[in-house]
Amino acid sequence: MKKLLIRIKNSSLISRAYRIIFSLIGYLPRRKKTVIFESFHGKQYSDNPRAIYEYMKKHYHDYNLIWSADRRYTHVFKKANVPNVKRLSIRWLFVMGRAKYWIVNTRLPLWIKKPKNTVYVQTWHGTPLKKLGIDIDHVSMPGTNTEKYKKNFTLEAEKWDYLISPNEYSTEIFKHAFQFHKKVIESGYPRNDYLVNSNESKTIEEIKRRLRLPLDKKVLLYAPTWRDNQYFHKGSYKFDLPFDLKQMEEELSDDYVLIFRMHYLISSNLDLSEYSDFAFDFSSYEDIRDLYLVSDTLITDYSSVFFDYAILNRPIIFYVYDLEEYRDELRGFYFDFEEEAPGPLVKTTDGLLQVIDELNESKEVSSLRDFRYNYNALEDGNASHRVVNEIFDK
Repeated sequence: MKKLLIRIKNSSLISRAYRIIFSLIGYLPRRKKTVIFESFHGKQYSDNPRAIYEYMKKHYHDYNLIWSADRRYTHVFKKANVPNVKRLSIRWLFVMGRAKYWIVNTRLPLWIKKPKNTVYVQTWHGTPLKKLGIDIDHVSMPGTNTEKYKKNFTLEAEKWDYLISPNEYSTEIFKHAFQFHKKVIESGYPRNDYLVNSNESKTIEEIKRRLRLPLDKKVLLYAPTWRDNQYFHKGSYKFDLPFDLKQMEEELSDDYVLIFRMHYLISSNLDLSEYSDFAFDFSSYEDIRDLYLVSDTLITDYSSVFFDYAILNRPIIFYVYDLEEYRDELRGFYFDFEEEAPGPLVKTTDGLLQVIDELNESKEVSSLRDFRYNYNALEDGNASHRVVNEIFDK
């Protein structure tokens, strides 16, 4: 019966009816004090929407703040004790359809039409290294092609009333890549207020205890991005571990633990059972911000996480085993990555281990100075205030 109901719900007739109802609800008066938040398609209580929500919860008590939650992840929001509605449910139709404000960090499904008097705030979710939107030369993602992808991207961006940018560099890219011509709030990223305001030993120790990480070892955080051409199906990408984890354990386990944070689009499950005292998978952890704070060094590739992590002034290592393919065939970069990356680039497990072994923290940190000046100048712990003030107070 349950499977039958799911098939009925997913039928084209029901889907069309659902979309028509949503459009009709959009003509009803706005609930002027209702704000709906969504992060990574309702899968996380995280990122810029979370920072804005927490700021508003503290300072804007007369607003009704609600999260859009994927029904498979409602436990995340229940654990965080935040008001939520199941994404795409009947109740969601009325909450989303009548809310005055939408605060979202990724693209919404194209069929969702923004009502005339709704304010749609697109926070986005990273400073761009790899090309975005219409700047991508060739799209390798499943279920689309280059022309369709670019068209759908710009159609979605036309709905946005505000777009949040972390710096001047991103502002110029966003305007072109998204073909966005409305208000850009160049404020720094609200999510990074936490890194500025909570970077203290007491908080870090509390997080380590909560995550059950050893207090007497250093923490390496591995946070890679996804590859457009490696997928199971649309919206579900695979990822094979590109280094020898056994070798890493043998050479590092006396002094380090390794924690993993895979991209939200990557569906591969890591089997770390053989490395229970060394490797820990936090891919489903609610928010990467805690993982930034507890880690002593970041290992990444082309993910935008390194822009945020640089705020902490800690070493960054770039494990770029497929650099030429990613740069020349998959995405392309907005700047000379090999020249400007704020840390060493390595391509093998041996190379990675050598860099970790030779890591001179003062040398690596000093190399971040110019990088932080160029990309993190606005990250002063007050970005949430600037965003909320621009949208709600003005």
